[in-house]
Amino acid sequence: MRWESGRTSDNVEDRRGMRMSTGVVGGGLGTVVLIVLALIFGVDPRVLLQSAGTQSSVQQPSASAPPENDPMARFVSVVLADTEDTWGALFRQAGAQYENPKLVLFSGAVQSACGFAQAAVGPFYCPADHKVYIDLAFYRDLRDRFQAPGDFAQAYVIAHEVGHHVQNQLGIAERVHTAQQRVSEEQANALSVRMELQADCLAGVWAHHADRSRHVLEQGDVEEALNAASQIGDDRMQMRGRGYVSPESFTHGSSKQRVEWFRRGLESGDLQHCNTFQGLRL
Repeated sequence: MRWESGRTSDNVEDRRGMRMSTGVVGGGLGTVVLIVLALIFGVDPRVLLQSAGTQSSVQQPSASAPPENDPMARFVSVVLADTEDTWGALFRQAGAQYENPKLVLFSGAVQSACGFAQAAVGPFYCPADHKVYIDLAFYRDLRDRFQAPGDFAQAYVIAHEVGHHVQNQLGIAERVHTAQQRVSEEQANALSVRMELQADCLAGVWAHHADRSRHVLEQGDVEEALNAASQIGDDRMQMRGRGYVSPESFTHGSSKQRVEWFRRGLESGDLQHCNTFQGLRL
């Protein structure tokens, strides 16, 4: 991926190395235990973020901009800036204004407006504060544990989370969350899958326009992103974690679905092609 000459974003908060003190209120299980159980039983670990009332935390000192001599932090900042340019232009074309999200770098654990989270949940987007959170150690896991190396695979992860911000801006996230409160757990999971696949498609839309406008893609980049989407499909994740697959507990979509929807956005560059909520089959 050609990213070195790109501009950096002013919307990156560096909270790495901050001291966190946490306590469990009400005698519940610790966050790490909950995350492990969520992964074993196929539950989206990010639902733990809705349990803010069970955790108390202190995070000091104030966040700052990442240092200039940190290549991984600079990469993340450049990719975020590129998503800002792409979505800002697309929103203007539609007669709307895009609000740039913040991206928070953290190490180990973090406090967001959605609650307290350990790094084990992976990168996530919090709609309550319009921020993307990522522990850069996740990229090591992406390369070593999930066999998905490459800088464009890393960019895809950021673009997917920014896709959730786009959904939030468009009011999709709120409508889906409201609908999930009225249906069964299995139906709520199915809605979550459609949300996640749409975010994959929106990541593809970003890649399409970023390459057309700024020629960021190099040979092999698309394959890197498609491999990453495939490796983190629910079916592969469940097979790794427990040795069998339960489609009714999927929250992000199968490997095949994730690849298909990312490719759909990449090839079309059109938000209209990302309507995962239309039709019965994905």
